[in-house]
Amino acid sequence: MSILQGAVTSYKVGLLNGQFNFGTGTTQVFKIALYTGFANLDSNTTSYIVDSEVSGGGYTTGGEVLTISQVPTSSETTAYISFDPAIWTGASFTARGALVYLADGLTNPAVFVLDFGSDKVPTAAGVFTVTFPTANATSAILRLN
Repeated sequence: MSILQGAVTSYKVGLLNGQFNFGTGTTQVFKIALYTGFANLDSNTTSYIVDSEVSGGGYTTGGEVLTISQVPTSSETTAYISFDPAIWTGASFTARGALVYLADGLTNPAVFVLDFGSDKVPTAAGVFTVTFPTANATSAILRLN
């Protein structure tokens, strides 16, 4: 299995079709689900899947709701957004990657895949955190050039 980081192709099509709204006042809910190294996530992933999702203390199937920290903005020719950190407490699981998706209750379309580079475990205090890069034109987790 493999986890390959990047925006998924179906998200790019959905973006052009107006399926995703990251703006202020949107009613859309984005979530982040965590996966083991046995997951198969890449640019062909079209929606949230439960196969190889992590399990263990502090984790609920489907993951955590994300809060948009940087609504769509731009600098020069790059538009970008970002999210607040996702935090799990009482965590006792190992994760290798993640999938951000639109939790629409129907098809749950995928947005992007994260590859952590290696298995990650919670801190000694049982906290697992996914922190997104700085929200700017060169580092934000989701950028359009």
